[in-house]
Amino acid sequence: MQKENIKVDVVVGVVIKKEGKYLLLQEKQPKAYMLWNFPAGKVDIEESFEQTAVREAKEESGYDVELIKEIGIFQAISTDAVKHAFEAEIVGGELKFPEDEILNAKWFSFEEIKQMKDTLRGKWIIEAISILENK
Repeated sequence: MQKENIKVDVVVGVVIKKEGKYLLLQEKQPKAYMLWNFPAGKVDIEESFEQTAVREAKEESGYDVELIKEIGIFQAISTDAVKHAFEAEIVGGELKFPEDEILNAKWFSFEEIKQMKDTLRGKWIIEAISILENK
């Protein structure tokens, strides 16, 4: 019996914290409509995870960021996208998001995010922030 290969996307998310709150973006795309997520996106061919993180932060939030460290790699089941989360700090730019991709952008405390679990793009959001909060 021949086994099928599973092909999954590789996604990078950027965890940006400022004044005790985390930046989340509300998605506009149909499969995740109105769900909140980190600035995040798929890794382009020949792009490093770090390059993707910096690019996605700029494209989706308007902020120039400097990466602090990789928080972790998240994947609930084998068919889910593999998600790399990076902690980053803002070094420039201003909050401005592409209205064709993003409905809204807001800053939330960790307590608020935990209460939003049904409106988040995935468990990885709370998991990644938990790692930072418990360091």
